[in-house]
Amino acid sequence: MRELKIGFLQQHNVADIKNNIERLAEGITDLAQRGAELVILQELHNSLYFCQTEDVNKFDLAETIPGPSTGFYGELACELGIVIVTSLFEKRAPGLYHNTAVVIEKDGSIAGKYRKMHIPDDPAYYEKFYFTPGDLGFHPIDTSVGRLGVLVCWDQWYPEAARLMALQGADMLIYPTAIGYESSDTDEEKQRQREAWTTVMRGHAVANGLPVIAVNRVGHEPDPSEQTQGIQFWGSSFVAGPQGELLYRACDDDEESVILNIDLDHSENVRRWWPFLRDRRIDEYGEITKRFID
Repeated sequence: MRELKIGFLQQHNVADIKNNIERLAEGITDLAQRGAELVILQELHNSLYFCQTEDVNKFDLAETIPGPSTGFYGELACELGIVIVTSLFEKRAPGLYHNTAVVIEKDGSIAGKYRKMHIPDDPAYYEKFYFTPGDLGFHPIDTSVGRLGVLVCWDQWYPEAARLMALQGADMLIYPTAIGYESSDTDEEKQRQREAWTTVMRGHAVANGLPVIAVNRVGHEPDPSEQTQGIQFWGSSFVAGPQGELLYRACDDDEESVILNIDLDHSENVRRWWPFLRDRRIDEYGEITKRFID
């Protein structure tokens, strides 16, 4: 059995970036001391979720890669001997920015990065204002703990992204996330949305025979413009096995620091029982690249 200890932090962010990073460092250190070999952080974890408004001053939050955050988390990864999946606001060039996941190897080096490909533009999620769609494609990142299929938040709704990662040998699918409730929705609608979010990624696990880890932020973050009542991030970070089974699901209203053992060899057995990759009709999928089939 090839077992991997995965840790994740479900954190409530505040306006004080230094405080967020200090708490993240404490949490990462604690997870490593508890045996975690891979630690996964939530989307844009250093700051509040700034995409609730369109504000050109928020571009000041962006940084280069390599840069201050990759240096900070790199030193931490090296000191603790772990792999860390981070999520940063990347300044690629003046006027050119990305929402970028960076994987830090246990020696502190950058193992690879993934630029978020699917960019939403919804009330309180004005990401198209800030982020250029990724141009690195869907490619797993090789690390000392396995081949990581790292995607980011809105990517979670697209089975094509998960499939392309699986077809290139990803050992697991990882989704740093920032998603929450709209205050005007009914309680029933809120729960439908949260369950849909969980269900679609569990479906990726089943369809590809891979574990899935989704790490979401939690707690209320106000809308600086006061046009809305802000976002209540719903937490509920989870780990699913290759048959979609929920191995752990965090609460929806508080921070959590979690370690789980993942049997990476189990995917081999599941794919033997359910050989979905074998039975794909790749000769009939040519039109999948069209926007819509009339």
